[in-house]
Amino acid sequence: MVKWLRRIVVALAAVFVVLYCGDWAVYKMRGSPQGSVTVRRYLTVPLKGNKSEFDYLGSSAVPCSVSIFAQDGKNPCWQLRRNKEQNTKI
Repeated sequence: MVKWLRRIVVALAAVFVVLYCGDWAVYKMRGSPQGSVTVRRYLTVPLKGNKSEFDYLGSSAVPCSVSIFAQDGKNPCWQLRRNKEQNTKI
């Protein structure tokens, strides 16, 4: 049983590595395409009684990479489009 589990883990790790390397190669071949997504930012301040106060900090354009995984230190655009509101907790 342990033998099969080890094989499955190794196979999944290999698939992940191949997928990430393929994404990186396509990203570089396309000239490192960049995009931008407008994100609304909030500051979350804890209050007494397990309550929170949300302060709107404004919206800003955040640079992103047009890829499946994060490339060049930027989040992928699809992820930012799904999460247009970002909270910063104090």
